[in-house]
Amino acid sequence: MQGRDDGQRQLLDVGAFAGHMLPVGSVFAFLAEHRHELFPDDAFADLFPSGRGRPSTPADVIASVMVLQTLHSLSDRETAEAVTFDLRWKAACGFGLTETSFHPTVLTYWRRRLAASTRPHRIFEAVAEVIARSGALSGRKRRALDSTILDDAVARQDTVTQLVAQIRRVGREIPGADTIVAGLPGHDYAQPGKPDIAWDDKAARDDLVSRLVTDALALLAAIDTTMLTEPQQETVALLALVAGQDVEPAEGSDGTDGRWRIARKVAPDRVISTVDPDTRHAHKSREKKQDGFKAHIAIEPDTGLVTAAALTKASGAQNSDAVRGVELVAADTSIGSDMVEVLGDSAYGSGDLLAQVTAAGHVPIIKPMPLSRAVPGGFTIDDFTIDEANRAVICPAGITRSITSKRTVTFGAACAGCPLRAQCTTAARGRKMVLHPQQEIQREHRARALHPDFQSVYRQHRPMVERSIAWMTRGARRVPYRGVVKNNAWWLNRAAGINLKRLLTLGLSSQNGVWVLG
Repeated sequence: MQGRDDGQRQLLDVGAFAGHMLPVGSVFAFLAEHRHELFPDDAFADLFPSGRGRPSTPADVIASVMVLQTLHSLSDRETAEAVTFDLRWKAACGFGLTETSFHPTVLTYWRRRLAASTRPHRIFEAVAEVIARSGALSGRKRRALDSTILDDAVARQDTVTQLVAQIRRVGREIPGADTIVAGLPGHDYAQPGKPDIAWDDKAARDDLVSRLVTDALALLAAIDTTMLTEPQQETVALLALVAGQDVEPAEGSDGTDGRWRIARKVAPDRVISTVDPDTRHAHKSREKKQDGFKAHIAIEPDTGLVTAAALTKASGAQNSDAVRGVELVAADTSIGSDMVEVLGDSAYGSGDLLAQVTAAGHVPIIKPMPLSRAVPGGFTIDDFTIDEANRAVICPAGITRSITSKRTVTFGAACAGCPLRAQCTTAARGRKMVLHPQQEIQREHRARALHPDFQSVYRQHRPMVERSIAWMTRGARRVPYRGVVKNNAWWLNRAAGINLKRLLTLGLSSQNGVWVLG
């Protein structure tokens, strides 16, 4: 059943004795005075539908602890110790001087309850409600988008380590698989870690890979997945994935003789660790490469308040800045029915995002994606006249070609004697183009981006999102959990804490039950 705070102060209540020592305008002082208003019991009642059993820790206490935990980047055990030994935490959470904290697993229990609920991000929503009632965003007609890469909480594994680890895991978690694993001839899977071989011997490495892949395929063939639970099926599916993503038949093999080698390629959306299958290789730029997750935010530039946030895998088209940017704008409840200017760098300049943002009634102030040139210093696609009505394209030399049903345009032999060929293409068969479905929208946006008013707004307000990214990642460049779901919840809780700090800086207070800014 849900525990509730009866409002009675305990003997030696730290807030009563030492509350005046809390820094004015700090999150500690605010929670000590207003945690019941910010996190009322009724907002968490659905997590405990039964009225039976031992009462839980009150919702206002746990929610306050979660906010402080994300702000200070502490583990569950460190958090429980802070509640026991740090007077600021005791005052913020309503504890008595001699009162000890709850067990660290209570935080795990609450996170699971929240994750399984219909509103898993209600702590962020509670602070967003304070923002709305305080009027902090009233009249603010801009939102800026950005993302950053966060390091994962596990170590990257190579192909051999992944195969050994996942075969061992299948043996542990799948009923009857332990016997099969014990009989596999390729390796002694009772021993964790990499096999002891001459790693500088290519033949030895190839032989080991062949044996491990053959063992994995034999194990997969021996398991009846129809009798497994969903988590067990995911375990078996992960083995199938790691057994195939990095290997290919050895030279001269057709894949049936048991000879394999490490593939001379990188699998798309490659799993890099069986400990956390959601973490990915990330390439924020050509120079900066790391492993982890991609964290996205939408902010209001003048106040720096985070209005929407999400954490995703670091790779995959569905996790690109442009795709997630559209989702952030749609999820931003502070916008309502208003028209806003959406700011972003060129990563958000896709035709689909421009079309969807415009269709929603907003104005994209987004740096256009750079145009490619077939010849350095030569023509770009904007030098061609595109007539969508007549399905035709006219090149700079005045040659007209039709747009096919697949939106390709081929000039072919017409380029042979063209005097402008050296500025247009180096292809022996002449210029060929593939038009994006949103080509017209992108072209119009590029033209609009040249206007001084557009550039003035972009240069003044877009960079402010970097400030919010810095606040969000200070001391939190590594995610604390495994998997997208848990880390997404942590990222939104951190956004709630950062927003609360920002509101207090802006002068947030409660006057007669009404949130106002000073």
